[in-house]
Amino acid sequence: MTNVIITGCSGKMGLSLLHSAANRNDLKIVAGIDLVKPSNADFVYADSFQNLNVDADVIVDFSNPAVLDSMLAYALEHKMPVVICTTGYNEEQKKKIFDAANHIPVFYSGNMSLGINLIIELAKKAASVFGSDFDVEIIEQHHNQKLDAPSGTALMIADAVKTVRTDSEYIYDRHAYRKKRESKEIGIHSVRGGNIVGEHEVIFAGQDEILKISHSARSKTVFAVGALNAAVFLKGKEPGMYDMSDLLSSK
Repeated sequence: MTNVIITGCSGKMGLSLLHSAANRNDLKIVAGIDLVKPSNADFVYADSFQNLNVDADVIVDFSNPAVLDSMLAYALEHKMPVVICTTGYNEEQKKKIFDAANHIPVFYSGNMSLGINLIIELAKKAASVFGSDFDVEIIEQHHNQKLDAPSGTALMIADAVKTVRTDSEYIYDRHAYRKKRESKEIGIHSVRGGNIVGEHEVIFAGQDEILKISHSARSKTVFAVGALNAAVFLKGKEPGMYDMSDLLSSK
């Protein structure tokens, strides 16, 4: 049994985690952190890590970048693994995450969906096959409440392509440019509207040939299930950085 603390337990993803966890027998939610207590919570609740003291095996974080410092401090103090699913971190915060992995296990991914992680591998393969003869454009769509843009997933896809096309340059907004597109560019475009859960498309556009790879998330459950699987996977692991590829290879 894996005992889990959820950061952001009253948010949309937090509630999805609680719902998904209720149907599992390999883990238990023992505590939740948020500014508001979820209704009918049957676990220890606190409004901050400073006010929490509970034994657990793993922290699962779907909250806000502002929570990072207090969460990492708690995890380091208690030698507790963390699954970080929050996006929108700046470079300084990302460095803190990687530094923490020297002392505790850290599972860090901008997207916990199995399908998305397959798209990332397919995009990398396509970039390898097509080389610089094909232009790469990434389009991501999310609900109108999402704070960060582009999405962490879009950046994961772009980063995967860049491992093959190492001279790539990310272009986020073309309206400011009056010039022809350069082959080294990776265009990244964001759409925000309604209650779109998550749509990602990678376009490889060549001469007389276009390849599109797309993924559509129909509910937040796919991300919740992935995060909980990561929590079970991370229990008992040695300090270090882990991601979805480690989880998939363990199957």
